[in-house]
Amino acid sequence: MLKQDKPLGFWMSTALIVGNVIGMGIFLLPVSLAPYGINAFAGWAATVTGCLFVAYTFAQLARSLPEEDGPYGYTRRAFGNGVAFFVMWSYWVSIWITNAALAIGLVGYLVALVPPLAHVPSSILALAMVWFFVLINLRGAKTSGRVQLISVGLKLLPMIAVVVLGLVAVMSAQPIAGHLAPAPLTLDATAAAGTIALFTVLGVECATIPAGKIDCPEVTIPRATIAGTAIIAVVYVCVSAAPLLLLPHAELARSEAPFAALFDRYWGRGWGQWLSAFIVISGLGCLNGWTLVAGEVTASLAANGTFPDALQVQNRRGAPARALVLVGVLASVMVGMSYSRSLADAFTFLTVMVTAASLPLYLFGGLALFKLWRRGVVRHAAAGVVAGAAGTCVFSVWGFYGVGQESFLWAIALGALSLPLFWYARYRAKSRLVTT
Repeated sequence: MLKQDKPLGFWMSTALIVGNVIGMGIFLLPVSLAPYGINAFAGWAATVTGCLFVAYTFAQLARSLPEEDGPYGYTRRAFGNGVAFFVMWSYWVSIWITNAALAIGLVGYLVALVPPLAHVPSSILALAMVWFFVLINLRGAKTSGRVQLISVGLKLLPMIAVVVLGLVAVMSAQPIAGHLAPAPLTLDATAAAGTIALFTVLGVECATIPAGKIDCPEVTIPRATIAGTAIIAVVYVCVSAAPLLLLPHAELARSEAPFAALFDRYWGRGWGQWLSAFIVISGLGCLNGWTLVAGEVTASLAANGTFPDALQVQNRRGAPARALVLVGVLASVMVGMSYSRSLADAFTFLTVMVTAASLPLYLFGGLALFKLWRRGVVRHAAAGVVAGAAGTCVFSVWGFYGVGQESFLWAIALGALSLPLFWYARYRAKSRLVTT
C-alpha cells in the first residue's frame, strides 16, 4: 500500500532531478554563451559551485522537515504564509515558462531530425509537445516516473558522444583557441554568462516538490538531491566546453542546433541527425519532469489555501488533473507570445526570465535553513549549515545581479502579482470562518 501511495523511490527521484536539469538548456546554451568567450567558463565555474550549495541547502531542509510539503512548507515554517506564497508563486511562474522554453528549444533539433517537419509551423510543434506531456502526467506520477527513468538513460548517450568527440579533436591537435569570441574577462560578463548558464542547472531542488509522493522522504530526498547534483556537475563540466572550443563563435552564434552542427563538422554529414534524435529524447524527458513538478506545485498552492481548491483535486490515477491543464494553458500562451522573436532570441529571453523567477526560492531557502537552524528545528553541524546557507544566499544575490535590470524588474513585477491573490485568499479564508 505504501508503494502505491508513494511511488517515487530513490532512483525515480534522482532521475527526476537529472532529467529535469539535463534537458534542452545544455544543448542550446552554447549559442547564448558564444559572445562571452572566456567569460562563459568563469560563469560556469561560479554556477556549478553555487548549485552545489543549493543542493546541500534543500537536502538539509528535506532531512529535517520530512513532514512538510516541500519548499512551501520550509519557507512557511521560517517566515510565514505571506513569504511562502510569494516564493512559491515566483517559482510556479518560472515552471510554466520553463515548459514553454523547453518546447521552443526542442523545435530546432526536432526539425533537424525530421526535415519534413520544417513545413509545420514551429509554434504548432511546440504546442503539441506541451500538451503531449500534460496527457502523460494525467496518467499519474508512476507513469511519469517511468518515462523519466527511460529518458535519463537515453539522454546520457549524447553526452558521452560529445565527450568522445572533444577528446578526439584535442588529441588530433585541432585548433581551438581561436574559436572563442575575443571578449575580455570582466565581472559583468562573467555574471551575465553565469546567469544564462544557471538556467541549465535549475531543478536541483525539484525532488523536494512532490515530497508527498516520495517513499521515506527524509532519507530519499537528501540522497537523491546530492546524487543528482553530482551527476549533473560531472556531465556538464565534461560536455559544455566542446561547442565553445571546437566551433567558430560566429558559426555557433547563428546555429539553432549547435551540437548537431558540431558533429556534422567533425564527423561528417549525418552524425548530427543521429545526435539530434537523442537530444530530442533528452528534451522530451525534461519537459515530462517539469510538467510533473508544475502540477505538484499548483496543487500545493491550492492545498495551502492560496489557489482555488479545485486545483488540488486528483483524478483516479492520483494526478492533479485541473492543475496540469492550467499549466498547459499558461505554457501555451507563453509559446504563442515568444514566436514574435527568433528561435534563439526567444529561448534566451525565456531562460533569463525563468532564472530570475526561480532565484527567490533559492534565496529564501538559504535564509530558511539558517533561521530554522537557529530555532533548533534543523539539527546539524553549525559549520555545514552556516556555509550552506551563506553560499546559497550569496549565489542567489549574484544571480539577481547577473540577470540584468530588465529581467530583474520582470521578476519583481511577476512577484508583485502574488500580493492581491494572497490578500484575496486571506479574505476568503476569514469569510469562511465567519460563515461557519
